[in-house]
Amino acid sequence: MSDYWTPAHHAVEREDAEALARLLAGGSDPNEVFSNMTLLTHAIDIEGDGSLQSGQPLTVHTTAVLLAFGADPELADPDGHTPMDMAVHYGHDPAVNLLRAHISG
Repeated sequence: MSDYWTPAHHAVEREDAEALARLLAGGSDPNEVFSNMTLLTHAIDIEGDGSLQSGQPLTVHTTAVLLAFGADPELADPDGHTPMDMAVHYGHDPAVNLLRAHISG
């Protein structure tokens, strides 16, 4: 899998917020699009799907890191899905709240 994703998308896929923050601090684009996903839609998808599959509580750390580094909370992926669409789809209330805070202010 590491050969498939870009480094930032690989960090999102692994939910490695620390590696993601290092990549973004080093100049990776927080609005990068790869494989029909923005980093933000990918993060919300991984967080939501991971929770559904594992039965564990929702996490929001990769989403928060991306927003802290300036990811556009309203940027749709190439298929037209916004981060909010993805968060609502998964019932990912922590992400919905973070996105609302970044959209409104």
